[in-house]
Amino acid sequence: MTIVHPPETISAYLRQLRDALAGATPGLIADALADCEDHLRGELASNPGRTEAEMLQAVIESYGTPAEVAEEYRSREATITGPFPAPATPKARHRGFFGVLGDPRAYGALLYMLLSLVTGIFFFVWAITGLALSAALFILIVGIPFALLFIASVRVLSLVEGRIVEGLLGVRMPRRLPPANPSGYGLGARIKDALLDVRTWSSLFYLVLMLPLGIVYSVCAIVGLTFSVGFAGTALWGLVTNQSHFAVSDVPWLNHLLHTAPGLVLMMVIGSLLFVALLHLARAVGWLHGRIAETLLIRI
Repeated sequence: MTIVHPPETISAYLRQLRDALAGATPGLIADALADCEDHLRGELASNPGRTEAEMLQAVIESYGTPAEVAEEYRSREATITGPFPAPATPKARHRGFFGVLGDPRAYGALLYMLLSLVTGIFFFVWAITGLALSAALFILIVGIPFALLFIASVRVLSLVEGRIVEGLLGVRMPRRLPPANPSGYGLGARIKDALLDVRTWSSLFYLVLMLPLGIVYSVCAIVGLTFSVGFAGTALWGLVTNQSHFAVSDVPWLNHLLHTAPGLVLMMVIGSLLFVALLHLARAVGWLHGRIAETLLIRI
């Protein structure tokens, strides 16, 4: 049995909390670490006469040990029901080819694919413009504050994107910004921390990456919806009005078939199958992009 000694520094407390939360979602771990770090540093700042060890001893008595805090976060997370509740059994996720029609994650991912081009363009322009201006202004006195503001904006945009990812893809993302630097940090230390923080560069890379990903996602979604809804909707309209709008002049027999009721029913079936296939693609894209967002936007 491993004996865990009471932490004597804030770093040790956070390390034990991270270990106690092993297996939880990265978003939950990031929020728990950020909350605890803010609380512990606030306690240390409000009690300047105490050492970190003395402060932690008092905090553990009221706030709890890392293991107790981890259990509290797990219990609290279990009571929160998001827009995409987990299925009762793993097999419930795969109910055959048409089971995706009842999966809200597929529709959320499809909507994310449609919106990704707009967000991708905005993120890309913001990241490239900010980097260019930061580099150009760095030799001036306003360059350093501008660069720090730009890095802060990247973190805010990462938080916003995380909320979109969680809302549409169902992936648990951080719900708050990372903790601010401890009080007493000078400008030089803040710049050093910002430049050495892997989260800064991984978030920037994510914002730039969203443009090519957004183009691919939106093209797949728009083309898929155009063909599936177009085939099914046009065929249904033809059955209602008794006028087919399909024309395949190079293949006479097919053109004739598409002007008959069986041919229109066949096109409705094809359009419906294409829509189901599109939902499967959207669900796969949602899962893949969720892993990308977790890797690049969450640092624990």
